[in-house]
Amino acid sequence: MNNEEFQAKQKRETEKLVHKLIRAIDEHPEKVNNYYDLGSLLTRLNDYQQAEELFMKALGIFEAKKDQAAIDLLNYGLGNLYYEVGKTDAAIKLYNKIEDPKIKADSYLMLAQSYMKKGQHKQAVAYGVTAHELRPADPAINQVLGDSLLALGEFTAAKKYYDVILQRHPGRADTQFNRGIVAMVLGEPYQDYLTQAQQLDPAYYKKSEQRLAEIEKTLQATKKK
Repeated sequence: MNNEEFQAKQKRETEKLVHKLIRAIDEHPEKVNNYYDLGSLLTRLNDYQQAEELFMKALGIFEAKKDQAAIDLLNYGLGNLYYEVGKTDAAIKLYNKIEDPKIKADSYLMLAQSYMKKGQHKQAVAYGVTAHELRPADPAINQVLGDSLLALGEFTAAKKYYDVILQRHPGRADTQFNRGIVAMVLGEPYQDYLTQAQQLDPAYYKKSEQRLAEIEKTLQATKKK
């Protein structure tokens, strides 16, 4: 199967899944998960307008029923859509509305990622720590904490979160790369982390090389002083 055939097959399967979820909504309009799953799929397919319309329509239905758990789930889905398209402030408003304990850790994680996207790393750490209390082993939560602390220059604290990830998920190129930066700054052996990152994701490594060069330059200048 060549690449064109593979893509055509994937497209057919995706269309089938979209139709299946539309049918599920028609047959069970009372089930919020059907709306959430379709809205999330449309978001992943970059069909943002249809996804937004679906989430808004579903919110109208479940707000009329005063079903708070359903409203929370839909706000989370709509928040993810807004995060994806760069409407970060709109996403933050929705994540802050969520009360359901089942998705509270996810909403705190997304709040941390949203503030990180805005360059507000202290707020990102605050929400990341709250998410971490609920799910301490979650690699995404540990990553956002490590990355935010790294951006704040809190290298020893960042190291702790990266090490938690690498114990169970050594195949993450971003974690290996950032852990290498932390090791470099702290004067620890760092080359193995960078080699791992390069082997795992050469494109990511190449994109991040400039950052690495700038840090090396800064460290050399500091040593000379």
